[in-house]
Amino acid sequence: MRPLEGLVVLEFCQYLSGPSATLRLADLGARVIKIERPGSGDGCRQLLLNNLETDEGGVLFQTINRNKESYAADLKNPQDLAKLIKLIGQADVLVENFRPGTLEKIGLGYEDVKKINPRIVYGTVTGYGKEGPWKNKPGQDLLVQSLTGLAYLNGNGDQPPMPFALAIADMITGAQLAQGIMACLVRRGRTDEGGLVEVSLLESMLDFQFEVLTTYLNDGGQLPERSHINNAHAYLGAPYGIYETQDGYIALAMGSIVRLGQLLECPEVAAFTDPKEWFTRRDEIKGLLVEHLKQRTTEEWLSVLEPADYWSSDVFTWDKLMNHEGFKILDMIQEVGRPGQQPLRTTRCPIRINGERIKSAQWAPSIGENNAKIESDFNLNA
Repeated sequence: MRPLEGLVVLEFCQYLSGPSATLRLADLGARVIKIERPGSGDGCRQLLLNNLETDEGGVLFQTINRNKESYAADLKNPQDLAKLIKLIGQADVLVENFRPGTLEKIGLGYEDVKKINPRIVYGTVTGYGKEGPWKNKPGQDLLVQSLTGLAYLNGNGDQPPMPFALAIADMITGAQLAQGIMACLVRRGRTDEGGLVEVSLLESMLDFQFEVLTTYLNDGGQLPERSHINNAHAYLGAPYGIYETQDGYIALAMGSIVRLGQLLECPEVAAFTDPKEWFTRRDEIKGLLVEHLKQRTTEEWLSVLEPADYWSSDVFTWDKLMNHEGFKILDMIQEVGRPGQQPLRTTRCPIRINGERIKSAQWAPSIGENNAKIESDFNLNA
């Protein structure tokens, strides 16, 4: 039995942040019912990555909405809304990520829902919170990365701001929402009290940067300066970064520059004996490493560094990673799909419970695919 089995989660969400939170709840055993507009559904159905799609829409939608059910309802239709209110009365969790005030206008804000079901845990995602000058700004991942200064941590010092090439704000916000929901569920188990869980992309990205923001706040307000050579962390000295070798790349983390120079047989690097200079003269040191590391293959360098416990790594492409035993032993890939259709390969839930890997082969639903069953299970037509 999975930890959240028996719990009912209603998802009034689209795109990534909210659905990523409910995906995790579904993986952990909850029954997640996705409330969608009849006809068009979640806008993520039409969002394509690399123009890759399946018979049911974009691959992204299929992966982030697997293991869920779909209930099609028009929130402006009084009959549909009445059914949803009945459904809310029997649910444990409601999650929404519309712009602030959207559900309040139709009587499904937290205070309204709390009257229907006092025990419900209500999770809400916004882009920038529910107050302030940005509250109605589009809560989009790239915009949030840009506003929070995150993009100024990536790339080299002579390059423009560089965002993460992932929807990192959405995914981290979804993870924090799931944490908050489960914390409220634990409290409800003790007190029978529901609660409101609020997260925003803005606050999530600020928290994500707590390490570097704390440095900035306690360093006289000095802005971070990215290394001009192989930058990987604005506040760390040499050798921290990724370097080209004779046949690929090698990653070097924190460590003694003197020891590194000795291991690499590079006296010019070993000559930097003052640890403070490993930061203040990091570009000079990195420049020496750039030229020196090109002389041998990645495997040759690792054969010296790894036995000496100097933190280093190969830099894999996905094909090389997935052919490595270190990846294979994790059993991270699962297949989801409808009978008779080409299955979709995707990653599994990364959490293990009592040593068991969590997998589910259930495909993401079509719009309204589960209406009849949901109406029957929850007696919505009575």
